[in-house]
Amino acid sequence: MKVLLLKDPKDKDSGPDPYIKELGSYSLEATLIPVLSFEFTSLDSLFDKLSHPECYGGLVFTSPRALEAIKICLKDKSKKEAWSKSLKQMWNIKPTYVVGKATASLVEEIGLVPQGEKAGNAEKLAEYICSREKPNSSALLFPCGALKREVLPTVLREKGIPLESLTVYQTTQHPDLQESLSSYFSQQGIPASIAFFSPSGVKFCLQHIQKLSGDLINQVKFAAIGPSTAEALQGAGVAVSCTAGSPTPQDLAAAMHRALQPHNC
Repeated sequence: MKVLLLKDPKDKDSGPDPYIKELGSYSLEATLIPVLSFEFTSLDSLFDKLSHPECYGGLVFTSPRALEAIKICLKDKSKKEAWSKSLKQMWNIKPTYVVGKATASLVEEIGLVPQGEKAGNAEKLAEYICSREKPNSSALLFPCGALKREVLPTVLREKGIPLESLTVYQTTQHPDLQESLSSYFSQQGIPASIAFFSPSGVKFCLQHIQKLSGDLINQVKFAAIGPSTAEALQGAGVAVSCTAGSPTPQDLAAAMHRALQPHNC
């Protein structure tokens, strides 16, 4: 049974993509199609803020792309030295809050210790942060994308916990997206299930998929990696067959497998 995942493949150097592997264990043949491109911005401003840990109470990351922005900064030799010599240790005295395992592993790659990774989404991470931070303390630095949701900032603001957001990347449609989708549907046919990994993915893909599927669109089981993606699908008038319990390959594969069982048709 064929399923389509609207996400970037994992870096080839680190072995097979865990989503393809996990879905394969349920005899589901998964194909990945990259949906998004990212343009990084304000990198000088980002490193300037990272150079002053004394001004902040900690860090918040809700996207792997924000960590990619930091890794780009650290390609500069002098910045990498400053990070290794003192900045990393100074930030490690403070909390680094993350949502999900993918973001946590990238935090570890730059030498910091993540916490809150089991939260799984912005709402739960906000609750976690509120349980640990005092009102009116030093601001938490939040490198983020231009399309960030306002859930986490709103909850923290209501609790009096300062948050300083800095936009470090813009999200655009992958240049090959339409061609990749058309090629997949013409060669593989209509998949049994399609998984979306972000509200942006819904925005950029859904209309193309509806055109390519035609009258058979109702046969497709639509899956979401988390609640915000499920909301975006529902907002576009799509029935969501399943949402992963947490944003992991294991949870998504299990949810898609359950949704594709005959009694769920």
